[in-house]
Amino acid sequence: MNGTRTVAETSLPNLKLLRRGKVRDVYEVDDEHLLVVATDRISAFDCILPTQIARKGEVLTALSRFWFERLAHVTPHHLVTTGIEQMPEAVRQNAEALRGRSMLVRRTEVFPVECVVRGYLAGSGWKDYQRTGATSGHHLPEGLRESDKLDAPIFTPATKAASGHDENISESRMSEIIGHEATRYLRETSLALYREAEEYARTRGIIIADTKFEFGRDREGKIILIDEALTPDSSRFWPADLYEPGRSQASFDKQFVRDYLETLRWDKRPPAPPLPTEVAAATTARYLEAYRLLTGQELLALSS
Repeated sequence: MNGTRTVAETSLPNLKLLRRGKVRDVYEVDDEHLLVVATDRISAFDCILPTQIARKGEVLTALSRFWFERLAHVTPHHLVTTGIEQMPEAVRQNAEALRGRSMLVRRTEVFPVECVVRGYLAGSGWKDYQRTGATSGHHLPEGLRESDKLDAPIFTPATKAASGHDENISESRMSEIIGHEATRYLRETSLALYREAEEYARTRGIIIADTKFEFGRDREGKIILIDEALTPDSSRFWPADLYEPGRSQASFDKQFVRDYLETLRWDKRPPAPPLPTEVAAATTARYLEAYRLLTGQELLALSS
């Protein structure tokens, strides 16, 4: 089994590499399709760490597929298939490197904003609240504690930074960037996706504290969900049975890695420090457990 083999990056000589992100390598397949490959890279504080997390790319791909299918009645999405055998020949030629971590997707014109929904006060939302009593233009009640559940989920968009930190923005600023109608549609769709996913996840023992979505326009002009969906990389997943407001929470996401890095004397600028073997292994275990709880299935390791 290749459960311990990691993929730091991919190199596919018969496909054109369009971009190498913090986690994903994106290739051009043809005029209508892209190949999105989830590596085992992990980033924290906007730095890519030198340590890979075994099976991370498999979890991100499989969990995104699960949510795209489960939430397809809320909004259409860009996923065509995760099955290598159903992909074009140029992709199948690289099957061993790509199996289990690749999505064939429709190309879109991507909106330059992150659609963040928060149901609980954590992360940058909590930091904004401590400083100003508000986040992304939402004035919140006084006296809230870290990790408190909000009265209702709030939409807190952010700009997408090619490097450095994304910046929380107001809906009015988002409207200036992409227009009023698109902003309204993305807000309503993001909130609908979050509410349905959060309600389901609670039945599986997980609290989705917050998450981010990305959207694009397809060739017909329809707005569709793209990128990943409700993974441990794009969401805060908390075990429901351990939830206790007033502090940071145990998690199934990469907050575990951030918490470790906070114990180091590191200025959060590149180069990032390596992770100890036990921290990397524990992160793999958390990602796999999130998948198991949410889907009710074990993510089987690929054959070597």
